[in-house]
Amino acid sequence: MSVSASVTARRLAAAALAAGALVSVATLPATAADHARPSRAKVEISAVQYDSPGRDDRSNRSLNKEWVELTNTTRSTVNLDGWTLADASGHTYTFEHYRLAGRATVRVHTGEGRDTRSDLYQDRRAYVWNNDYDTATLRNDHGRFVDDESWGHRRGGHH
Repeated sequence: MSVSASVTARRLAAAALAAGALVSVATLPATAADHARPSRAKVEISAVQYDSPGRDDRSNRSLNKEWVELTNTTRSTVNLDGWTLADASGHTYTFEHYRLAGRATVRVHTGEGRDTRSDLYQDRRAYVWNNDYDTATLRNDHGRFVDDESWGHRRGGHH
């Protein structure tokens, strides 16, 4: 092998080693970052009882049979302070001082009541969720969309 061929072979080998080192260094931080990143909180609307059973007589008992259920699908507690739950007409409930435990569910009732870990009350004296069609929308404390649930039909199309 000539001297120039030997130098060229060493340069190619050095370039290949350098390229391999750069690729492995470039992929390590991305992989490490993926493992270090905590899983995002996932809260979803798991059920809606928009048509309270029985007569709609506007009694507190009837109002509280209308509810939206939220479920935290992760193992971590989610702080819902400042989150909102709203209908298509803009009736909005804002969560205050409430943390939803991991793998837990909370029901947000329309009427008045005493808040517990599993039941919250909007303290309203009128129904919120329309029986024929409506949409329940959950937003986080930055106003970003989290989840929604729709039902029924609007005239002229599906809602």
